[in-house]
Amino acid sequence: MLSNPSPLLYPVILSGGSGSRLWPLSRELHPKQLQSLYSNLTLLQETVIRITGERFAEPLIVCNEDHRFVVAENLKAIDIKPKSIVLEKEGRNTAPAAAIASLILMQQTEDPTLLLIPSDHVIQDEVAFKNSLHKAQKAANNGSIITLGISPTHPETAYGYIKKSKSIEGYSNCYQIESFIEKPSAAKAKEFLLNDEYYWNSGIFIFKASVFLSELKKFSPIIYDNCLASVTNSISDTDFHRLDYEYFNSCPSISIDYAVMEKTQKACVIPVDMKWSDVGSWDALWQLLDKDDNGNVLSGDVLVENTSNSLLRSEGKLITGIGLKNLIVVSTDDATLICNKDSAQDVKTIVNKLKSAERPEHVSHTMVYRPWGWYITKEKQNNFQIKVINLKPGAKISLQLHHKRAEHWVVVKGIATVTKGKEIFELKTNESTYIPIGTKHRLENKTKNELKLVEVQSGDYLEEDDIERFDDEYGRI
Repeated sequence: MLSNPSPLLYPVILSGGSGSRLWPLSRELHPKQLQSLYSNLTLLQETVIRITGERFAEPLIVCNEDHRFVVAENLKAIDIKPKSIVLEKEGRNTAPAAAIASLILMQQTEDPTLLLIPSDHVIQDEVAFKNSLHKAQKAANNGSIITLGISPTHPETAYGYIKKSKSIEGYSNCYQIESFIEKPSAAKAKEFLLNDEYYWNSGIFIFKASVFLSELKKFSPIIYDNCLASVTNSISDTDFHRLDYEYFNSCPSISIDYAVMEKTQKACVIPVDMKWSDVGSWDALWQLLDKDDNGNVLSGDVLVENTSNSLLRSEGKLITGIGLKNLIVVSTDDATLICNKDSAQDVKTIVNKLKSAERPEHVSHTMVYRPWGWYITKEKQNNFQIKVINLKPGAKISLQLHHKRAEHWVVVKGIATVTKGKEIFELKTNESTYIPIGTKHRLENKTKNELKLVEVQSGDYLEEDDIERFDDEYGRI
């Protein structure tokens, strides 16, 4: 038994996924964990709240660098200050992320017990969840690496499975792991459902940092060495922990299951029935949400007639449906998905086709989030583009210039403080200004209210990479 284990669990929230099966709502720059799918909160916010309280330390978040400001805003909105937000330039799966988090927390705390948990899952029975964590922490303090196994409710082919072995003496409902099974065929999934030795793999882990790192070093030394170097050479500022990306990106992209759990003798599973879902597809979301008398999940501006067992979601425009059965229809302002519920797992193939065609619809919505607020592209032609820009109170864009485009700004709400060349002046509602090509400029909202303006860009090249920054409080130079 390890001496004097900390009474706290140290949550590590993995927020690096893209959620491509929930396209067109989930995009690379605004993935599913940052979306409000199950409630008025985002999945990330729900996860953080679930593991907040006297039994938990402040959470450490591991996320993609492109998401850093939206993640920070998500936490700020629920009044949670994280221990750290660790930035990945490129996701390398769960084993390197777990190693990075373990190494960072070991620098701050004497051998903490980590709770590694995805940011984009739904857990409806939080009492069962927290009871399982209590059992897992006891076993982890004795040197085991615990994963939570979910009691299957149907023959699911989209999940990995765990087969338990003999029980571990002295620990309630805790078992050695005989094997991990990748996503099975439908026939195998039906067999597993009838056998109480099989569980869904939740992707939730509890372990002592020292134990995990020791096993990782033994079985995956390349990951251990590169993560150690990445943390050793990392840089921390007020809000973010920036890894040494050269070392981190040298790690193979591999899960904890492959890197450690399938090889170690310390792997254990604690079964739990906590009404869990990874919200991995539109069909999975349909199963979770409340339905009308015809089995429909309707969200947004939707009207249906003679429609059953379907999910229709509008993010703006009216959707109407007649005689629909077993369908998914999701409409955003720039894309619409229509598919049979039985084909919901195949949405990723459409996203891959968009990537291959180098289309922007898999990357971002027309509303693009920035640390200072957001903008929406309303129209884009060869030589002009129209945007609506919204600045949060107290926010400002970088001091910048464009080499290939000019900009016209018209304030429609609030008061803008404008830097244009050597001039600094205010624009009130219905006032405007013109920023010529090559002129240094900055937009700032010094008020306590939001600032909204219409921007008309004109020029031969209108892409976002035509920005030369000179001063930026968000570290983007």
